[in-house]
Amino acid sequence: MNSINLLLGVEFWVATIRIATPLMFGTLGELLCERAGVLNLGIEGIMTMGAFVGWAAVYQGADLWIGVLLAAIAGMVFGLLHSLFTVYLGLSQHVSGIGITLLAANLAYFFYRVLLPQVNTPPKITPFQPFAIPLLSQIPFLGKAVFTQTPLTYAAFILVAIAAYLLYRTPIGLAIRMVGENPSAAEAQGINIYSIRTLAVVIGSAFMAIAGAFLTLSAFDSFFVNLINGRGWICIALVIFASWQPFKALLGALLFAGFDALQLRLQQKIGAAIPYQLFLMLPYIFSIIALSVMARRAGYPKALMVPFRKGER
Repeated sequence: MNSINLLLGVEFWVATIRIATPLMFGTLGELLCERAGVLNLGIEGIMTMGAFVGWAAVYQGADLWIGVLLAAIAGMVFGLLHSLFTVYLGLSQHVSGIGITLLAANLAYFFYRVLLPQVNTPPKITPFQPFAIPLLSQIPFLGKAVFTQTPLTYAAFILVAIAAYLLYRTPIGLAIRMVGENPSAAEAQGINIYSIRTLAVVIGSAFMAIAGAFLTLSAFDSFFVNLINGRGWICIALVIFASWQPFKALLGALLFAGFDALQLRLQQKIGAAIPYQLFLMLPYIFSIIALSVMARRAGYPKALMVPFRKGER
């Protein structure tokens, strides 16, 4: 009964949606890249850089939304670098992505130390505050759980709908899916494969950076080493879980976030009776099980990780 009450509590769902928000941004970014045929393993580093740039901008006096914008631009820069290596030069997407992760993450830590060489405790900023949407926030249970979040959370939900509409209802979405499935056929239709893939990777990387910025500008109020803590890799797994579909990506993000929120509350209730490491494992164990079930039916883009060379069949 206590467990059921825990799952039905408003606080649990408020926490679940908050934890899911960076996963939504990151998963949509990775999904967009992969739909165009490019695996972006640079997501972990791009999220770290986005978290740092957003926080550093606000710490230096910028507006919160300017921090989000600068984080997105930083993500676009690394997305452009990744697309240069993988789209134009046709290099290994695995190697390039891991290199981007190492470069971006370590640059973020380096710039942090340059900015604050003598500081051991991360300085705090004033982050986004929860905003209750008039009328909607008054809906019993649902209003408090969904409509009393921070602005970036609302933006994440809106972005899911926009991404779904873009991919399945617009010519640019059709072009993105074509270059991810059959780039030769897309080329025959006059589509510039290099431009479409680069656009998808750059915009997707911007979403990844915003995912990192959410952690420092909304969920927390400071930047510290290992802030991302594997969330980027979770986003890659969620893309497979979602079968490369935006609304399923939203469901996957909420599912993993629910497991994470649950383990935090179980730690508080059970305490030291069980090693806390076991609770930390729970979201990943449940996610692996869910991923194993869903991945069997996942229809991946046929040209994913396949370099395109003009004129080749």
